[in-house]
Amino acid sequence: MSRDDSRRQFLKYLAASPALAYAQSTRRWAGLGDGPITSPAQAIDVFDFESVAESVLPPAHWGYLKTSIDDDATLRQNREGFTDYQLRPRRLIDTRAIDMSIELFGKTWPTPIVIAPTGRNQAFHPEGELAVARAARAKNHLQMLSTVASTSVEDVIEARGAPVWYQLYPIYDWNVTERMVKRVEAAGCPAVVLTVDNTMGSNRETVKRFAKLDERDCAVCHTTDYQEYLRTKPMYDGLDILERTDYGRSIDWEFVRRLRDTTSMKVLIKGIVRCDDAALAVEIGVDGVIVSNHGARAVATGRSTIECLPEVVDAVRGRIVVLIDSGFRRGTDFFKALALGADAVCIGRPYLWGLASFGQAGVETVLDLLRAELELVMKQAGTTSIDQIEPSYLVSKS
Repeated sequence: MSRDDSRRQFLKYLAASPALAYAQSTRRWAGLGDGPITSPAQAIDVFDFESVAESVLPPAHWGYLKTSIDDDATLRQNREGFTDYQLRPRRLIDTRAIDMSIELFGKTWPTPIVIAPTGRNQAFHPEGELAVARAARAKNHLQMLSTVASTSVEDVIEARGAPVWYQLYPIYDWNVTERMVKRVEAAGCPAVVLTVDNTMGSNRETVKRFAKLDERDCAVCHTTDYQEYLRTKPMYDGLDILERTDYGRSIDWEFVRRLRDTTSMKVLIKGIVRCDDAALAVEIGVDGVIVSNHGARAVATGRSTIECLPEVVDAVRGRIVVLIDSGFRRGTDFFKALALGADAVCIGRPYLWGLASFGQAGVETVLDLLRAELELVMKQAGTTSIDQIEPSYLVSKS
């Protein structure tokens, strides 16, 4: 037998080997399979969109989406924190009918999965927030809009076909902030979400490293002058921001009181991670809090939001609503947060992966996958409605 014949026979034997099938399977698990998906319908989970987004975005834009702070340890902890909680399913429960609906401020939603506010969506897809709004409309999800969105609140509400919640980055000058609040209230927003976890700036090393790989002249689209940058955002149109000297560093609890007294919208505080701050929020009279570390983009705490949730829920004691974000990627993640007392769960990066990959269709598929996963784990756990998901379905390893 010639050397070539021997090689062909060996390869034929290897192709039929179970060991090779196992190796190929584990390679796919590791993201080393046939490459990124080419249509939303091919996605098995939301992580399939991550690899597509990385392949289609310019390095600087991908770095901005990917970045955490410092060495990204808190970003990793946002995922690893879920492993501290294990599920305790019930058995012999009739789960043929599953109700995933929730109520927030008198409005019923078919799912507790909320679209979190994220800025600069046109950096990921030309249609930006409009594509996200149309996906939210198609799947009937609650959507929050960022102050630094690429699109105005009026246009987003039109695309959504319903009001959205507005996430507020406060301005140093109260008069400017008040004008913005009055604008979104007039547009029909039922709630304003004051963000307090990213007011001091952050050391985002990953985006800096990816920016070095980008061969484009970023100065064509971006400016290093922060006031000039704000002027490119539609939510600052017509506002005098020349005297703006910080990014909300001066806000305090008195500012929260002032905001509460200024608007008829529901007021929530985003970025609460401690029980004492949660108790103060109740005392001051806000309507809700969002347990958040800004997707691990604000402070390198090394602590996941799922680890922060129990103490916030204990402090609130059901008097105001509690939402949570940062690191949610799977149906089991949502289930664990709901079991620990969250009223709803917000997602950020997953829908941006979908947006960057396939626009509106990508966002819709991300929402479909996450809803399907949550419904599945509810069936597996023996819970037929969201209000049945409670702490007895979890056990903590710590």
